[in-house]
Amino acid sequence: MESSSAASGGSTRREATRQKLYEAAVTLIAEQGFSATTVDEIAERAGVAKGTVYYNFASKSVLFEELLRHGVGLLTASLREAAEPTAREGGTKVDALDAMIRAGLVFIDRYPAFTQLYVAELWRTNRAWQSTLMVVRQQAVAVVEDVLRAGVAGGEFSDEIDVPLTAAALVGMVLVAALDWKSFQPERSLDDVHAALSRLLQGRVSGCR
Repeated sequence: MESSSAASGGSTRREATRQKLYEAAVTLIAEQGFSATTVDEIAERAGVAKGTVYYNFASKSVLFEELLRHGVGLLTASLREAAEPTAREGGTKVDALDAMIRAGLVFIDRYPAFTQLYVAELWRTNRAWQSTLMVVRQQAVAVVEDVLRAGVAGGEFSDEIDVPLTAAALVGMVLVAALDWKSFQPERSLDDVHAALSRLLQGRVSGCR
């Protein structure tokens, strides 16, 4: 039986390998599509043997499904971590939403290929991982819903707000605006894009008293 330190070291190495495979897969699939990307190419791009891919994932589809879980999990965590300090610092729920918008832009700026894949997959309904995608999407949207519900309960927002739809709209706004920024307006800074979305938030959400 492995010692705890040896087991920990093995786990760390495996996570590092999986991270390399995620990065290789997301880059290749963004470049040439899921069907055209082979396991051999993923292994080569990651700098590992083909068998290493199958040791970590049963198939290319499983790898992609886990990639979606991993990426959206990172996004969800970044949104939650952005919102939490505002409550401790006495900020409003609009401040929390604004912090989440910035966190979303930072995430997309760091992982543009993953974001492109994620948005594309949302529109495809014939994939084996569609149910997984819907679950992880809801996890991200639920973080925004929590802030909106707290704002309604505290009287900061109108109780006429459709919380699920508004939360989905805010997440969608960030995703679409950021992809437009990266594709068509790359000369803009992150601060510039955030300022524009922040003004939109202030006018549309905080004005709904």
